[in-house]
Amino acid sequence: LEEAAFQLQQIFRIDISIALNILGIESMRAGHCRVAFTCFKLAADRGYSKAQFNVGLCYEHGRGTEKDLEKAGFYYCQAASSRHPMAQYRYARYLLQHGPGRPWDRHHKAVALLEQAAEAGITEAQAYLGVFYMRGLRPQEKRGLKYLLQAANSGDAQSRFHVGVCYEQGLGVQQDLAEALRHYRQSAAAGNRQARDRLRA
Repeated sequence: LEEAAFQLQQIFRIDISIALNILGIESMRAGHCRVAFTCFKLAADRGYSKAQFNVGLCYEHGRGTEKDLEKAGFYYCQAASSRHPMAQYRYARYLLQHGPGRPWDRHHKAVALLEQAAEAGITEAQAYLGVFYMRGLRPQEKRGLKYLLQAANSGDAQSRFHVGVCYEQGLGVQQDLAEALRHYRQSAAAGNRQARDRLRA
């Protein structure tokens, strides 16, 4: 009986959190940012990862509350620890740019989070990792190309341009100008200016 009561409490807590988060999203859409932030915060403090992510966004962009990158990082971290993929990406970016602690530790943790987010299908994480592995102190071109292709196949025109560069210059793949042109054309058709410029050149 105690176990059943505990389960009911958990369901009630989760349902309230979901309702508060939805109310927050609707309030944000209606332009009531302070109300939205309050709803997100109440749900986040109950442990709901989607709301924790939304509180992070509010703090990062100053919507409904004062801008505070440290608090944004805290809430992204909370959501990321519950395996929220977009929070993993945002927290990784926070660690690389503003995070506390030793640079190597931050870097290592950030890359692990980016890889988890990329594997979960977050295009931004795939694109970030692709460039990261291409431009690092010790470039890992094949690995970089893998992530750039994932992002390009998810519709990211900038990553498609970078894939073209890889084929043009033979980075992580055998040089193939025809394949480079194909990627540049696809990227340009999606509105990428760099690809259009490259095609003209």
